[in-house]
Formats: sequence, C-alpha cells, structure tokens
Amino acid sequence: MSVTTKIRRQGGAAIVTIPPTVLKMMQLEVGDQLSLAVADGELVARPLKTRKRYKLSELLEGQEHVSRMNADMAWAMEGDPVGHEIV
Repeated sequence: MSVTTKIRRQGGAAIVTIPPTVLKMMQLEVGDQLSLAVADGELVARPLKTRKRYKLSELLEGQEHVSRMNADMAWAMEGDPVGHEIV
C-alpha cells in the first residue's frame, strides 16, 4: 500500500501526518513512539515496543476471584510433606 502525505511546518518542527489507515495497519495509536532512521536515502519509521503502563485499579481487577480461589485451595496447604516436596 502506498500513501502520499505532505511535510508541513508547525512552529520550528516539520510535521508529517500519518493517515488513520496506516496507523491501523501498523497497530499504532496517537501517542505511540516511533524510531526514525534514514536508510539508503529513505526515511524508515519503526514502532518502539513500549511496555503498557497499568493503573493500580487495573492491576487489582479480579482480585476477589483470586482471593476466593486461594480460600478454596487452602486445604492443599495443610498437612505435612509426604514425599519430596520443597517446603
């Protein structure tokens, strides 16, 4: 797929607009970071793989299910070792 875009000036920077279809194809969103390089006279833009940052509320989602599962499995933690378990 080939797309044409225009370089424009905004403040002291040169801006290139990336059409939504290209963003979707590259699985990118506004705010994602790109690495820019020049290879054989061509501009190459590669997405930087960044780790998603989670909010505490997102990390705690489903906590009640884990607590319930731990309570349901408490019986497995009782008793003495019977074989070569690591305690």
